[in-house]
Amino acid sequence: MKVMVKEVENEGLEALMGQRVTLFCGVYIYTGKLVGVNQTCVKLEDAGIVYETGPFSDKKWKDCQSLPNDWYVATQSIESFGVLK
Repeated sequence: MKVMVKEVENEGLEALMGQRVTLFCGVYIYTGKLVGVNQTCVKLEDAGIVYETGPFSDKKWKDCQSLPNDWYVATQSIESFGVLK
């Protein structure tokens, strides 16, 4: 059975521009305000790397370390993403 995926403009990461997002990658979890998206990377402002989540129902991460500047994450590394906190 052939399944077709319909591309929708301004969907996915683009739809989350300006929001605080969480990116689950192969090894690390990144969080920050999504301010840029292109085919190879995303740009996060006020970025952090999450070393320990704690319960997802908590308002804050158990251990999230701020990154010193805006941060870029390769889109090929992103396994899943969304708005959590």
